[in-house]
Amino acid sequence: MNNDFVFDGLFTYDLANNHQGDVDHGLRIIREIGKVNAAAGVRGAFKFQFRQLETFIHPDYKERQDVKHIPRFMSTALKKKDYARLTAAVRENGMYTMATPFDEESVDLIAELGIEIIKIASCSAADWPLLEKVAAANLPVVASTAGLSMDKIDRLVSFFEFQHVNFALMHCVALYPTPLEKLELNQIRLLRERFPSVPIGFSTHEDPDNFIPVRLAYALGARLFERHVGLGTDKYQLNAYSSTPSQVAGWLAAHREAVAACGGENRSPATPAELASLRSLMRGVYAGKAIKKGEKIGRQQVFFAMPLQEKQLTSGEWVAGLEADRDYQPNEPINEIVANSPLPDREIIYRIMLQVRGMLNQARIVIGKDSSIELSHHYGLERFREFGAVIITCINRQYCKKLVILLPRQKHPYHYHQKKEETFQLLYGDLEVELGGRRIKAEPGDTILVEPGQWHKFHTLDGAIFEEVSTTHYNNDSFYEDERIARLPREARKTVVPNWSALADH
Repeated sequence: MNNDFVFDGLFTYDLANNHQGDVDHGLRIIREIGKVNAAAGVRGAFKFQFRQLETFIHPDYKERQDVKHIPRFMSTALKKKDYARLTAAVRENGMYTMATPFDEESVDLIAELGIEIIKIASCSAADWPLLEKVAAANLPVVASTAGLSMDKIDRLVSFFEFQHVNFALMHCVALYPTPLEKLELNQIRLLRERFPSVPIGFSTHEDPDNFIPVRLAYALGARLFERHVGLGTDKYQLNAYSSTPSQVAGWLAAHREAVAACGGENRSPATPAELASLRSLMRGVYAGKAIKKGEKIGRQQVFFAMPLQEKQLTSGEWVAGLEADRDYQPNEPINEIVANSPLPDREIIYRIMLQVRGMLNQARIVIGKDSSIELSHHYGLERFREFGAVIITCINRQYCKKLVILLPRQKHPYHYHQKKEETFQLLYGDLEVELGGRRIKAEPGDTILVEPGQWHKFHTLDGAIFEEVSTTHYNNDSFYEDERIARLPREARKTVVPNWSALADH
């Protein structure tokens, strides 16, 4: 389970001490929360807290009533057979089992009971004897981060990554209950940016009737959630930060609304209704004078005005040099089909570079404004999005450094270099390199050595940015398998963009 457990969409219900040491009360809580979880159709986990009190508490303090927490721990202790009943009930109610161990012996109990997920409490997130035991258990781990400095979180992440632990981090504030102004929800975004490959969640202790934080947490990037749960009875009073089943139902509903409101994480096409609304406010392109079929339409031959008619070219689609599809008389709307005529090279390059700049921004890679940019288009600019690459040369001395950007689904054909040795390091996206007939799928951070004389080609599915570090680059040192490319002079398959600012006067 350690290598394939998915944390996204996991809701954890923390029983903690709400069972008051009463197994029957704990079972009632599990059953009631199980009903709510099933009705919401979410992936739920029910969490216990394990302490082996014989060794966890110093023998001189077990009977002390003046030390915080110890009287509660001692009075609510359960036996192993009790936890076996509780964990069985969790599974019967369709939820994962989870437990927080506070000592090494409790990790052994987790293994003995077959509990599926380990939770690290914030107070234990720098407890290295315990963390080493947890890592050796080979189970999925969720770690809370309340009160930790970023240095300590860095160390925790590095340790789990080195130990190949499948883990998630939870933003958490250890105030019970947590006032709204102390929630620090922007920490979720900070953790996501600092650890992009780690699932980030939110462990919450605010007023159970306040559903604003779960909505905000999801919008900021939290993808797993935890809160304390319980039942108030005549015998047991519920604390101020634990949720009843009805409050859990409201919490889950608020999350569901946030998911719907936030939508997808990638930019998707607008709906027909939205497009219709926008088109009603757009200007169309109209002939300002007579235009002949096949004529290149210039700015002086058209004007832009409302209303935009059906199947008319919009002012936003207008590019000087489009070819007229038929004869036009003054004031006639220009047909949208003219937008399908071949674009001028300058417009093609401009659109390519806008996409490249967007990828660099998303990857948080900064390129100097005066950097030299080269478009490599082996079969012409019109097929660039199928075959080619954007190459930015940063340094070319006895050593050379370049950035190579591939747009989504772009390929670079088989070639080799006689003089140059190069090493690729993937910085962003996905990349597959074929090197001498052997396919290598790179992950971000991976390096691939290409020696002189080695045939290689590469492609991407969703786009890639990789660094090429090499010996000196020579313009006559690329030899292609495809004879159609090999016969072309270099200037026929390369377009130089002098710098970023050259695009600004589009």
